[in-house]
Amino acid sequence: MSASSSPLAVKICGLSTPETLRAALDAGADMIGLNFHPKSPRYVTLERATELAAMARSRAQIVALIVDWDMARAVELAKTLRPDWLQLHGAETPAQIREIKAATGLPVMKALGIASADDLAEVAAYRDVADRILLDAKPPKGAAYPGGHGKVFDWSLLAALDPALGFMLSGGLDPANVGQAITIVRPWGVDVSSGVESAPGIKDSGRIRDFVAAARAAATATTEAGRT
Repeated sequence: MSASSSPLAVKICGLSTPETLRAALDAGADMIGLNFHPKSPRYVTLERATELAAMARSRAQIVALIVDWDMARAVELAKTLRPDWLQLHGAETPAQIREIKAATGLPVMKALGIASADDLAEVAAYRDVADRILLDAKPPKGAAYPGGHGKVFDWSLLAALDPALGFMLSGGLDPANVGQAITIVRPWGVDVSSGVESAPGIKDSGRIRDFVAAARAAATATTEAGRT
């Protein structure tokens, strides 16, 4: 994480310009996400991602988001970009995650789509192989890309999870609701993409700053409440 004293990890995903990346870094984001899924409005080329990663390196952890890539592509990306994490946002199996981790030497964050209590059953299959679980809202049926749709799922479903599971929460978070999400869910971290945009794929520097500030304030309040 960044130099922030907060125990909460804050990730700004889908960054694609130096200006908005700088806003995320200056706001104190712990992680920045670079999206390599071509159908996403947040897609970045390897050339652009390399530029952004150079700006972020040593200031925030770099997360490369990929969807159902074969092993050779994942290994090549790991060598070229040198991210801190791979975020797997497709239908990757636990066995594939083990193989990718072994081949790339990188920790893996596995995204799982949640819409109902039944979807939580997948967590058990992945928690021992993935280094971090990211719980996202399940995309609409027929969606061209798996995340970043601005949908919120029912956070009360997560009460059924093992309290020891440190997960990252995503799905429809924005500066207005992230504080409530942290208070209710108490995740290891929060991840935002569409919630800090003015249009799909167009990040807003002001909303990025507001999101990080709101998340930090809620994390501090939650920590202090736990001490009383």
